[in-house]
Amino acid sequence: MFVVGLTGGIGSGKSTVAEHFHALGVCLVDADVIARDVVEPGSAALDSIAQHFGSSILQQTGSLDRSQLRHIIFSQPLQKDWLEGLLHPLIAQCMQSRIANCESTYCLLVSPLLLETDQQKLVDRVLVVDVSESNQLARTLARDGGDESTIRAIIDSQISRQSRLQHADDVLDNEQSQEQLKSAVATLHDRYLEMANESG
Repeated sequence: MFVVGLTGGIGSGKSTVAEHFHALGVCLVDADVIARDVVEPGSAALDSIAQHFGSSILQQTGSLDRSQLRHIIFSQPLQKDWLEGLLHPLIAQCMQSRIANCESTYCLLVSPLLLETDQQKLVDRVLVVDVSESNQLARTLARDGGDESTIRAIIDSQISRQSRLQHADDVLDNEQSQEQLKSAVATLHDRYLEMANESG
């Protein structure tokens, strides 16, 4: 399976780009969806998280209180390391299984941490969605609310924009109109189909 890794910083518009590819019939494997799946109520991972951080990390429904967890791990780097040590191997295992079950000509692995983790070993090509840091901040605040300092901490914890661009095989500028973005995705899609067929 030919795999394209789609990444970009928080608020860059990865989900929008992924939806455009999906509309063209491309199978998506989304790291954020998998990260939620591995901590579903009743999962061993969620039990470990609750034991480590205390039951206040759970909502009344028994599911994970993500905003509280996010606040803790981005203000305490050692806690972030602990959580990643628990979740990253589970997420990687689940990713490989979902990639293997994709039925489109190529597969899109959507992950904000593609370049910060071993996930990049799963892909044949890296596509970066790029926006300015000021736009990342504005879009994330508009989408999620929350406080600016937490979002800045998340941006700072991610690989730098410059480094991300250096790792890119392809770059999508997401400061253009939706129509231009859609057209750029369609062009890349044709190229990836060609590459997938050649590699097959």
